[in-house]
Amino acid sequence: MTLTLRSSTSFINLKDYSKGLKTSDESSSGVVCFAQMKPSFRIRAKSSLQEAQLFQERIRVSSTTDDLPRELLHALPSIAHSSNNNDSKKVPVYVMLPLDTVTHGGHLNKPRAMNVSLMALKNAGVEGVMVDAWWGLVEKDGPSKYNWEGYAELVNLVQRHGLKIQVVMSFHQCGGNVGDSCSIPLPPWVLEEISKNPDLVYTDKSGRRNPEYISLGCDSLPVLRGRTPIQAYTDYMKSFHDRFRDYMGDVIVEIQVGMGPCGELRYPAYPESNGTWKFPGIGEFQCYDKYMKASLEASAEAQGKRDWGTTGPHDSGQYNQFPEDTGFFKRDGTWDTEYGRFFLEWYSEKLLRHGDRLLAAAKGVFQGTGAKLSGKVAGIHWHYRTRSHAAELTAGYYNTRLRDGYIPTAKMFSKHGVVLNFTCMEMKDGEQPDNANCSPEGLVRQVKMATKSAGIDLAGENALERYDSGAYGQVLATSRSDSGNALSAFTYLRLNKRLFEGDNWRNMVEFVKGMADGGRNQRLSECDSTGTDLYVRFIKEKNVQEEKDTVLV
Repeated sequence: MTLTLRSSTSFINLKDYSKGLKTSDESSSGVVCFAQMKPSFRIRAKSSLQEAQLFQERIRVSSTTDDLPRELLHALPSIAHSSNNNDSKKVPVYVMLPLDTVTHGGHLNKPRAMNVSLMALKNAGVEGVMVDAWWGLVEKDGPSKYNWEGYAELVNLVQRHGLKIQVVMSFHQCGGNVGDSCSIPLPPWVLEEISKNPDLVYTDKSGRRNPEYISLGCDSLPVLRGRTPIQAYTDYMKSFHDRFRDYMGDVIVEIQVGMGPCGELRYPAYPESNGTWKFPGIGEFQCYDKYMKASLEASAEAQGKRDWGTTGPHDSGQYNQFPEDTGFFKRDGTWDTEYGRFFLEWYSEKLLRHGDRLLAAAKGVFQGTGAKLSGKVAGIHWHYRTRSHAAELTAGYYNTRLRDGYIPTAKMFSKHGVVLNFTCMEMKDGEQPDNANCSPEGLVRQVKMATKSAGIDLAGENALERYDSGAYGQVLATSRSDSGNALSAFTYLRLNKRLFEGDNWRNMVEFVKGMADGGRNQRLSECDSTGTDLYVRFIKEKNVQEEKDTVLV
């Protein structure tokens, strides 16, 4: 299966493309060609796509996985896959849209190409899409001045294609992390307040300020022109609800509440901007703005340990060190002392309370709309095989060889009936560098058990862009309920030009079909999409010399 694309830009703009989009019944000649298929299933494709015929053929390929070593406290033994009723449950697949889906001017970015891409996704069996509703775009003109027009254009387009949409309340900046292809800072008026009071953002022990997200230390303080950050977030969600109330539960099926950098409930312990952190460094604690320091001091005094509240750990090392390089995180380090336990409990509890406040606010806004609420937790898999789990600790997850740090998070989500969305579902232990002591598979199993214990749904994402059948196969295996929760949904990162190329697209269609069959691996023939409504084989034009863009990146 090949989808030919000849452009380095985000979209493909076919010559005279606008003529090919006049009505839903018109089709432009020479734009998209399809493989010849069995004529018993005929559809007429909309807009620029021609008639397609479907050929039904299924080839099952059994896959086996090696048992994983039981090296970790949290890593469960592998269990042979059984065919039971749970496995037959469909796992809907969503696809993340580009970060710049809405422009800085507040309009839908390149709607014609978006139209073609949504059509292809729909006919591949995808359930819907996910989009970031950026605080820095919607409320950029001033406090409580919201512009949702670009998102309204998108929601209407998604509805016309019969798709669903997950919307992320993105209260963080875009830029400076893995996969960030554009820059969308916090609203200008928020940045103005930060310039007046730099302690509004997270700060490390060297005094570096991180403008990705407002520090949770000032959650309940009126630091944003008379409003607290939680109030500002709540008002934003109310505005969204009021603008899109007619779509809630039908087209808009999920609201994901951003609770930190990258939309994840965590501290920005591993910032990539300016080369501050590189994988697999342990990261640094982010508790040195004046609000966090005041909280630490008060907590220490309440424990009768005033000296413990003067600062964070002095022996926790630097961003790019390894656990054994530090006094705090080494095998028998400070993390496992009375002081270490006090600090880590305070640090992680602050994060949980932040999540609790935000999810309570979101529940108050969206309850009864029919849309699910979800929150995202980061898949920090490096140094997972060590005793201290250093990288998780600096990010705010108090998870060690001696303590399960994901059960408290899952219970907090359960309190509000929120789906826990977790990353790194595509990763295998054997793909990771030996010196990083990674175990994404062990981490995922632990989180599956935590969510099952808390009685909440678990949804998944891939952490990095992957197009290979191995990554898809890992997600298929992870989606089942063999150990812990099965996945309630999966969101694929991310819609771009490469997704539609050759084997990448065939692998994606195969994956969606497998997820629809409850995580059973399906393999497609070279010329068939095995039961999907549309097989896009290649793009062809009358004049190859003038070929430009056609499909969304």
